[in-house]
Amino acid sequence: MAEIERRMIAPALVEEALDSLRRLDKPTEPILARVGLSPRVDQPVSAETYGALWLAIAAELDDEFFGMGGRPMRSGSFTLLCHSVLHAPTLGQALRRALRFLDVVLDDPRGQLVIRDGLAEVELRDAGSPRSAFAYRTYWIILHGITCWLVGRRIPIRLVDFRCPEPKQGADYRLFFGAPVRFSQPISRLGFDSALLGLPISRSDQALKQFLRGAPANILVRYRYDAGIAAAVRRRLSQTTPALWLNFASLAAEMRMPPSTLRHRLHDEGQSYAAIKDEIRRDLAAELLLNTSKTISEIAVQLGYSEPSAFFRAFRKWMGKSPETFRWEEADST
Repeated sequence: MAEIERRMIAPALVEEALDSLRRLDKPTEPILARVGLSPRVDQPVSAETYGALWLAIAAELDDEFFGMGGRPMRSGSFTLLCHSVLHAPTLGQALRRALRFLDVVLDDPRGQLVIRDGLAEVELRDAGSPRSAFAYRTYWIILHGITCWLVGRRIPIRLVDFRCPEPKQGADYRLFFGAPVRFSQPISRLGFDSALLGLPISRSDQALKQFLRGAPANILVRYRYDAGIAAAVRRRLSQTTPALWLNFASLAAEMRMPPSTLRHRLHDEGQSYAAIKDEIRRDLAAELLLNTSKTISEIAVQLGYSEPSAFFRAFRKWMGKSPETFRWEEADST
């Protein structure tokens, strides 16, 4: 059941895709019928169905960016993009090629890779007013999906900023990326650990053909936040409080594998046990600060910290601000 749920796409994302047709006064029902969906989509759909819808809308508009760029991303552009990065020696070089390609095709927005403070950040700059959250998310899905496939593992996302206001389905965006997501920011950007830029690429032309046959459904599922062994560890930890978390050896035994195997598989996904625990504590901290009246000391205890000062240091590392400032700013913005 968990595997089935992981392969499902929220109906809000379907509606956002259909808005690309509505903006041009095109009917949505024929497209929905073509992929086996009813005129009203109010339940999650499979990644395969959403992928078919993606392709059908792109074909109808002759635009693989759904009319959201400065110029249409004509049919076949995604395939050419993949060919342009296939033989880059490293992830960093492939990412720069991909950004140049998308700049030429779309013209607007324009992407730039910026490296700072241990993060590789892809910044998107618009010539005019902010685009929709769906436009930025579509850009990130394309770019992140290709780069993950090139290196054969999920690239963990550390931050996502949107220049636009938060949409009504903002919670779905946070779940989708599995990273701190902020809206109404000066610039749209997506960040990950800069050390990953040196990862080698060793994909063949035959492998690319197979990848393209399954796109975009494959990138919507395989490299999601909730895929892989790291997600399995995350789910286990989320079922109990941080104070009761197992040590690494005990967790590996519970998952019926040697600690060395679990460590290796996490490393292959660019993760570690410490990093996963940090992510869960970060999300719990934000939830408790925003949705409860608990004191900072009480939250620190609930998160498994022996001293509030340790929680303060961790929170500043996660969010770049103190817990009190985060609570005040977020409350002030709502």
